[in-house]
Amino acid sequence: MNPTFREMNLAVFRGDPIPHPFFQPRFEPWYDWQTRFGDMPQPYRAMGIRDTYDALGCSMRYVDYYTGAPSALERTFTSKVVIRRHETSSERFVVYETPHGELLERHVYTVDETWREVGFPVKDRDDLRKLRWLAGEMAWDFSRQRFHVGDRYIGDCGYPQFYIPKSPYQALAQQWMKLPDLVYALADYPREVEETMQAIDDSHDGLYAQLAANADLVKIVNFGENMHDHLFSRRYLESYILPWYEKRAGQLRRAGIFTHMHLDGYFHSILKYLKQMPFDGIEALTPTPQGDVTLEEIKEHIGNKVLLDGIPAIYFMAPHTRDDLMECVEQCVKLFHPRLVLGVSDEVPEAAPSEEAIARIRMVADYCKNPIPN
Repeated sequence: MNPTFREMNLAVFRGDPIPHPFFQPRFEPWYDWQTRFGDMPQPYRAMGIRDTYDALGCSMRYVDYYTGAPSALERTFTSKVVIRRHETSSERFVVYETPHGELLERHVYTVDETWREVGFPVKDRDDLRKLRWLAGEMAWDFSRQRFHVGDRYIGDCGYPQFYIPKSPYQALAQQWMKLPDLVYALADYPREVEETMQAIDDSHDGLYAQLAANADLVKIVNFGENMHDHLFSRRYLESYILPWYEKRAGQLRRAGIFTHMHLDGYFHSILKYLKQMPFDGIEALTPTPQGDVTLEEIKEHIGNKVLLDGIPAIYFMAPHTRDDLMECVEQCVKLFHPRLVLGVSDEVPEAAPSEEAIARIRMVADYCKNPIPN
């Protein structure tokens, strides 16, 4: 009997043989956008995301990404932390009260009917002090019960996965600060930034212990770093990011959990680091003509890691043709199978016309039903 997508998903990471290419396209944002604003046809509109994956014959990756299923992780604060929220039709404010003053987040409601953070809480040395205190009162927890909800939702469509919190450097660069503010802070008062990174890391201790203790359920996790080479210098990568990866991915690997990390956008300058990154796979590496690295260069530098995705997202839209798409698919399979979770780098574009995107997803899915030609 043919293995299920769930079984194939684990087999790729274990290095076991699989009978045909494994396709996991990640189209949740596209499905959501087309259902809200586009022309998602019936019967897919009525199916929901999960059943649409089944109907198109491809695998699903994440338990709580646009699905309505609860996150397997929860961030909590102690009773010492007072959080105030205020929301209008167009703005949302979150205020964290600390003994050293307030931290303020500001979000705006976009034309795509989603909230986007535009005002980051930490701007200077004083705010870093506030964040260190807040991190000391913050924790992340894994819930077996919530994981089981997502597990049942995905079923045999794939092995249920989720994102874990960003590394301290990336959390500062993308969530707590604007990148320029972080760069200036590292130049002007590096000790305070490093102490803040340590406080953020300490807040993850309980989570990693819980994940390791639940390795009977948790088999594959993603470090949702959204990394690209415009976010850091090589010195910062070597000083702050790679050592943290060694520490935390090492914890999970010793527990028997497979890991992969989300790296998209431009990354030519960090190609040489890919082999040494302590992950079993790299997600969303974006090749030319969308990124700045060819598939052949990725193959040369990724080593024996699993490549997750590999098809540039622009191949699901004009002016790129179906032939362009299938030529890329065949090249991905030729270079990386069986260490390949074929998918879209980064995701099927939200604006990709629904009928054409469905046709192209189905083309790839049909191709992947067949054994690799000799």
